[in-house]
Amino acid sequence: MNGYQITFFTHQDRRFKGKQIGDWLMHLVQELGLRGASLHAGGESFARGGRVHSAHFFELADQPVEVLIAVTTEEAARLFDRLKAEGVHLFYVKTPVEFGVLGREQ
Repeated sequence: MNGYQITFFTHQDRRFKGKQIGDWLMHLVQELGLRGASLHAGGESFARGGRVHSAHFFELADQPVEVLIAVTTEEAARLFDRLKAEGVHLFYVKTPVEFGVLGREQ
């Protein structure tokens, strides 16, 4: 199947509608009926302004987070339409990919 891998980048302490933004995105993907998403915590990142975000032993609030989703063209359109309607501010990368499933579920 052809479509896109969409990766959203944020950090742990960013919130939208009362939820951590990574969790909010995961729930949105589920609500839209998309096939799945993965949330990954990173060790360190920096934004265009040069500010470093990192996970510290005592404080994880600034920990970088990314949410990855593989979607069809139609699913990507639905997702971005919804994100625009919600007014959420997020950085993302949208890359054309081929994806699928191998083998049988056990």
